[in-house]
Amino acid sequence: MLHNALGAEVREFVEREHEGKPARVVVASRLYHTDAEDLWDAITNVERIPRWFSPIEGELRLGGRYQLKDNASGTITRCERPTAFDITWEFGGGMSWVNVRLAPEGKDTRLTLEHIVHASDVDEHWTRFGPGAAGVGWDLGFLGLGLHVERGESVPPEANAAWMASDESKAFMRASAEAWGAAHIAAGEAPEVARGMAERTAAAYTSG
Repeated sequence: MLHNALGAEVREFVEREHEGKPARVVVASRLYHTDAEDLWDAITNVERIPRWFSPIEGELRLGGRYQLKDNASGTITRCERPTAFDITWEFGGGMSWVNVRLAPEGKDTRLTLEHIVHASDVDEHWTRFGPGAAGVGWDLGFLGLGLHVERGESVPPEANAAWMASDESKAFMRASAEAWGAAHIAAGEAPEVARGMAERTAAAYTSG
């Protein structure tokens, strides 16, 4: 069953400083059964990114600007093939940051993603949904990337209308929201608060 396929294997929520200000960080990690060069190509090649994530335009190089269709835009601030890239994530008038790292583990490659937002910028959306609002979206991206690099699929889960409307999809997103709630609790949030956020996140993702 597709919902048993992995989004992230490891989910964490941490608080630390970013650019001298307190920040909240969603961290997701997964081991992919491919080498670092192939995984790097899958996540940086303008022709391959739409096969697991979203169509993208721009100059995908250090200092270049990118635009994801109906999603974020930003600047590429670090690009070190095949191990690391950092981007700004500009969406809805807000600014956050996404850092991606690749590390070989035997014949496989671990991808670790951090999505960073300044605590001062956290608004009612965070108070209502917590880390799962971004985390479930990244889980879908991790799932799509795995289906692409390990099974050769070329349609992202979110672009598959039949799957997105299925019970299987809803089970995946509920499980993802619950897992991000557990990560929030592990980071010190009160269980009743974190579970409430996770429930609202799951309802938002599965209401369509």
